[in-house]
Amino acid sequence: MKVIEIAFSAYPVTDMKRASKFYSEILGLKESHRFGDENKAWVEYDIGLGTLAITNFNGNWKPSCDGGGVGLEVDDYDATIAHLKARRVKFYWDTQDTPVCRMALISDPDGNSIYIHKRKR
Repeated sequence: MKVIEIAFSAYPVTDMKRASKFYSEILGLKESHRFGDENKAWVEYDIGLGTLAITNFNGNWKPSCDGGGVGLEVDDYDATIAHLKARRVKFYWDTQDTPVCRMALISDPDGNSIYIHKRKR
């Protein structure tokens, strides 16, 4: 077996309308595929070579801040953080500087963790 790339990351959500609005209007992601309808669906957002999906198809898969998290690379870190704060997005922790990056951890409306990330060149 040889894994060649990450095909997608996915988050469970409880309210598809609310979640879709957050991912498209707050995070600025463009929906690339939807399987289902506006209430019950698997929704994909293509980002670079990868895909981030949200779904409420499986009622046994619950949102959690304690699970995995996706890191979204942004072009303008400071502007992105200011935008998220202006929209009153919940921050689990604010900007952390490391030798290789800057990142913050936010929450989607269901409590799932999303890293906002900028590599240092």
